Amino acid sequence: NSFWTELKCKAIQRPVPLKCFAARETAQALKTLAQAARGVAASTTDPVAAHAMLDSARDVMEGSAMLIQEAKQALAAPGDADSQQRLAQVAKAVSHSLNNCVNCLPGQKDVDVALKSIGESSKKLLVDLLPPSSKSFQEAQSELNQAAADLNQSAGEVVHATRGQSGELAAASGKFSDDFDEFLDAGIEMAGQAQTKEDQIQVIGNLKSISMASSKLLLAAKSLSVDPGAPNAKNLLAAAARAVTESINQLITLCTQQAPGQKECDNALRELETVKGMLDNPNEPVSDLSYFDCIEGVMENSKVLGESMAGISQNAKTGDLLVFGECVGVASKALCGLTEAAAQAAYLVGISDPNSQAGQQGLVDPIQFARANQAIQMACQNLVDPASSPSQVLSAATIVAKHTSALCNACRIASSKTANPVAKRHFVQSAKEVANSTANLVKTIKALDGDFSEENRNKCRIATAPLIEAVENLTAFASNPEFVSIPAQISTEGSRAQEPILISAKTMLESSSLLIKTARSLAINPKDPPTWSVLAGHSHTVSDSIKSLITSIRDKAPGQRECDYSIDGINRCIRDIEQASLAAVSQSLATRDDISVEALQEQLTSVVQEIGHLIDPIATAARGEAAQLGHKVTQLASYFEPLVLAAVGVASKTLDHQQQMTVLDQSKTLAESALQMLYAAKEGGGNPKASHTHDAITEAAQLMKEAVDDIMVTLNEAASEVGMVGGMVDSIAEAMSKLDEGTPVDPKGTFVDYQTTVVKYSKAIAVTAQEMMTKSVTNPEELGGLASQMTNDYGHLALQGRMAAATAEPEEIGFQIKTRVQELGHGCIFLVQKAGALQICPTDSYTKRELIECARAVTEKVSLVLSALQAGNKGTQACITAASAVSGIIADLDTTIMFATAGTLNAENNESFADHRENILKTAKALVEDTKLLVSGAASSQDKLAQAAQSSANTITQLAEVVKLGAASLGSDDPETQVVLINAIKDVAKALSDLIGATKGAASKPADDPSMYHLKGAAKVMVTNVTSLLKTVKAVEDEATRGTRALEATIEYIKQELTVFQSNEVPEKTSSPEESIRMTKGITMATAKAVAAGNSCRQEDVIATANLSRKAVADMLTACKQASYHQEVSEEVRERALRFGTECTLGYLELLEHVLLILQKPTPELKHQLSAFSKRVAGAVTELIQSAEAMKGTEWVDPEDPTVIAETELLGAAASIEAAAKKLEQLKPRAKPKQADETLDFEEQILEAAKSIAAATSALVKSASAAQRELVAQGKVGAIPANAADDGQWSQGLISAARMVAAATSNLCEAANASVQGHASEEKLISSAKQVAASTAQLLVACKVKADHDSEAMRRLQAAGNAVKRASDNLVRAAQKAAFGKAEDDDVVVKTKFVGGIAQIIAAQEEMLKKERELEEARKKLAQIRQQQYKFLPTELREDEG
Repeated sequence: NSFWTELKCKAIQRPVPLKCFAARETAQALKTLAQAARGVAASTTDPVAAHAMLDSARDVMEGSAMLIQEAKQALAAPGDADSQQRLAQVAKAVSHSLNNCVNCLPGQKDVDVALKSIGESSKKLLVDLLPPSSKSFQEAQSELNQAAADLNQSAGEVVHATRGQSGELAAASGKFSDDFDEFLDAGIEMAGQAQTKEDQIQVIGNLKSISMASSKLLLAAKSLSVDPGAPNAKNLLAAAARAVTESINQLITLCTQQAPGQKECDNALRELETVKGMLDNPNEPVSDLSYFDCIEGVMENSKVLGESMAGISQNAKTGDLLVFGECVGVASKALCGLTEAAAQAAYLVGISDPNSQAGQQGLVDPIQFARANQAIQMACQNLVDPASSPSQVLSAATIVAKHTSALCNACRIASSKTANPVAKRHFVQSAKEVANSTANLVKTIKALDGDFSEENRNKCRIATAPLIEAVENLTAFASNPEFVSIPAQISTEGSRAQEPILISAKTMLESSSLLIKTARSLAINPKDPPTWSVLAGHSHTVSDSIKSLITSIRDKAPGQRECDYSIDGINRCIRDIEQASLAAVSQSLATRDDISVEALQEQLTSVVQEIGHLIDPIATAARGEAAQLGHKVTQLASYFEPLVLAAVGVASKTLDHQQQMTVLDQSKTLAESALQMLYAAKEGGGNPKASHTHDAITEAAQLMKEAVDDIMVTLNEAASEVGMVGGMVDSIAEAMSKLDEGTPVDPKGTFVDYQTTVVKYSKAIAVTAQEMMTKSVTNPEELGGLASQMTNDYGHLALQGRMAAATAEPEEIGFQIKTRVQELGHGCIFLVQKAGALQICPTDSYTKRELIECARAVTEKVSLVLSALQAGNKGTQACITAASAVSGIIADLDTTIMFATAGTLNAENNESFADHRENILKTAKALVEDTKLLVSGAASSQDKLAQAAQSSANTITQLAEVVKLGAASLGSDDPETQVVLINAIKDVAKALSDLIGATKGAASKPADDPSMYHLKGAAKVMVTNVTSLLKTVKAVEDEATRGTRALEATIEYIKQELTVFQSNEVPEKTSSPEESIRMTKGITMATAKAVAAGNSCRQEDVIATANLSRKAVADMLTACKQASYHQEVSEEVRERALRFGTECTLGYLELLEHVLLILQKPTPELKHQLSAFSKRVAGAVTELIQSAEAMKGTEWVDPEDPTVIAETELLGAAASIEAAAKKLEQLKPRAKPKQADETLDFEEQILEAAKSIAAATSALVKSASAAQRELVAQGKVGAIPANAADDGQWSQGLISAARMVAAATSNLCEAANASVQGHASEEKLISSAKQVAASTAQLLVACKVKADHDSEAMRRLQAAGNAVKRASDNLVRAAQKAAFGKAEDDDVVVKTKFVGGIAQIIAAQEEMLKKERELEEARKKLAQIRQQQYKFLPTELREDEG
């Protein structure tokens, strides 16, 4: 049937290959049908049935031939409406023939006969007046109860018969039909006993419901017998049987109210019998409950069951049968809930086994469509039946509306889920046809309800035909196998895991049924002791079975067993890594010779990436998807054995011991983080309500991601060092693949946000590509790090590019962005590959040219990405570009301020400021106009916004240039005024940068959006700063007011900085509390300067104060906020620091405003108040310093303390020396083909001696640090010195000596490197070694000044100094020996001729005199250098040298 439907669709839709395919499929299906029909006819003993089967199959074949012929004609004339109509009619006839063929199957005819019999019997219910009953109420009630029991039993037999032979279903359906007829007669008899018309209508209504449910049961049984493997058919059959039982229960409850307690027991027994089928083979979900919802359901229902069982026993004793019946009903519902929860839990346990496969939900439920089709057809028959009453017509109309609405909703959901465009259109069109047909039918029903005439009834009959046809077509299309569900495939292990739950649940149901039967007899005869004993036994069995059920469900929780197995496996892997680490430490790690290091690194990279992909799915499963937990953790554990093999293999082939240990340690860290993840996942277990475990799961997932990132960085670096870039290429390819994963879930930002980030990473990639072009020529060994950087940048770019594509409008722009980013990824891959190839062979000029070409291609593709972004939002892209340009202007202005402060900003020509004033004012006014356009552009088109952004960027560039020229024209003799002017334009540039950012964020937003308010605020600041610039320009030549103007501008600038400081924006980086304390020193100096300016009222002092205040306050606010947001600072301390930073700024603002007031009206009283304002600032500074101390904690030290500075410098020198020593470790003597061994010995001696000196100086500086700390501990050098100048001088001597040691050692390493490479002479090496010895002596002198000569630290220091001296002497001797040896080896060829010999002597004497003169000049230069350095030496060193 589905093939015919498909053939008809393809014929209409016209793709020829698809039509041919559908025709071939139809022919193959017909061939199979013919063979099956002959087989059925041959196995049938009834000749009539055999002939009927063959005749119906023949009809199908003939109709199919006509269908294919009509399809062929429709293909020839695709636009012909008549051919399309004939095609639809023939298809309908074929579908009818197929239904007849199916009905001829053994057992199907009997089911149809039973259905017809039920329909005929149900017509008894359509009479308006029932005959009076001739029996007593008790007799009628007894007959009805017996008939109900028989009918319920027959329903169960029908259900069981579907699992047997076709003959069994025929017998069961016939018996069901007979029992239904008897039940209907007993029900009508009971309706005749009703006292009122309303009661009678209720009984008849329930009988109709039973008739409908019985028909549905036979339809479901018929469907299951035809296709036993149909998805969800078992559940539908069980639901239909349950519906019959529930309908019977409703009728019995209505008719037997005079026997309380009994009907509840009967209802409960029928319900338990119905739900028992759920436990037969739970391979389909019973409900949407999760595993932990099932546990909760079992717990809650078991509690309710326990209470209701106690109530049953208690009320049976007391005879309160009304409450007894209620308790039985509650117990029945609790038992049904327990059974459903147990069946669902068993299903989840089964599919959670790693060897099982969960089912797949189908696009539609064909049984639902078939059931709706049947209900609509029966309702339409009742509508057009002349005997139908008005109430029956309305009831039928309600049924039609209900089912057609359900069909339309199902079509809507299916069309939204399917990716097949043909199916999507077909579902939508079918839903429209059903909806339109229903609407037309409803109109005729309304007319019929107003006037039950024959004409209206005939219109109603005509209107039902299109609806029935549309529903039948939709039902046929929905039966396509492409749309059906796929049932779960539960493994043998999964079935075994289900058994304890199912056995406990079955035992519970059986014992509960026996308990209710016993309670029913006790309700009639409560004084029967043996029966009470039996009830107690059943009650005990029920309790035990429920306890066993709860235990089984808890023990079989999905994923727990797999978590345990996985934990054991990873523990074994950790032990293997530890064994390999021990072997590596002892240099006994066996090398793997069966595989290359490249293959091992690729294996390790691949495994680590797969592990990284599983982190989020495991975390998700652990938080709320218990059924997936076992699969995911088993998959994770399976990767760790290959991880260990690959990691150990890589380590075994790595020559560098440190790199060996890094690979093994990071692999172990990854395994340990996975172990922690598994423990957290096991604890969470997939329970969404176990929220106390979710934080631990999230933390473990984050740690595991960090471990994966660490080992990936190490692998990428290791790969890049040997030219292996496979891991990087895979990373870029993976990032590219994520671009095709469809729309991301719920993007959190706007297109503008993602556009900004994509631009940033695109430009970073372009910069890296340019650097790679440069390094390919100069330093090819650095290409690996650059390639790794490009890989990381592209990963971020792809992620943000996917978001930008998803949020771009229209969709074409998003597709273009995605395509351009993918093309850039290909370019990055080629460039990274060329970088790896060039590292392998750095001298290959062809590879260099290819790399340069690839780098240029990457740059071009970056520009294509940027152009695609600009097409998406041209205006915002222009804003981003303009903001970048303005940032460059601000940096340039900062540099200009440095030149002005240094007094080196001069005009090129003899020009005055007046020459530039008008140009500045004109350009500033142009900028104001551009600003207005920029603000209005946020609400207008992208083109206008782009023009405004570009224009404002050009104008601010011009304005900055003319202001710089104007500042230069003021002359370097007035640097403070120059700085004031440049600060004014810098404020304008910063305000414009903020305004551009605000415009970008507010673009295309509504007027009431918060970003619009931010834009208005930024525009206001911009206008204020431009106005301030204009005032400054006008006042700059007025010596009487320019100081006042500078102070006003500074006050406004500080207010703006304070606004930024008080915002909730977190700074990009953090700083130390010491930095915050150091910045308060500038506030103190500025305060003193401001007080002095207020007292003097000199414009020069005021200008200097304004410039100093601006920098001091800005630096203080920046350092305070950065230190406050350090990760180790608590919320309370942060709030305190921010509060006092604000108070300090406000106090300083009041001071400046008071100085401004004094300038305008200088009086002694106002000047006297300056001290009060300065004290407030000092108090706020003190509080701010204390806040910084609180940030540091108990280990806080004064960063200005000379002893602290000394220790810091000593440790820095030690670190510098150790870095130099590491550099020496990497040096090897150059290979010199066919040279004497003595030279090679000399180079080995150079390296060994240099290494010894580096190690000795490192120990020396550390010993000096320990000695200095000992001096502080002894009190000889105070933390806060009594004589700051004295101790400071000592500290300065120690610092300078430590720096000299570090610098000399560094020079020695460079000389050693150059010497072994053949680029430097032995003399330079000797000089460097002697300088190390000299600086070591100065360090010893500096330490001896205050040290105790007998202290342990001093002895260690002296020993370290001696070691340095010995090492230096060894190096000097080795170098001198080599130098002398080389001189001796140089043979001089003496010319034998007299003239030539005289000339040779003269040349030698000339060279000797030249060298002597150079030697004398070098000595004088050395003396001058020492004299100059001596001036800066501390007193102690001078005296000692003297």
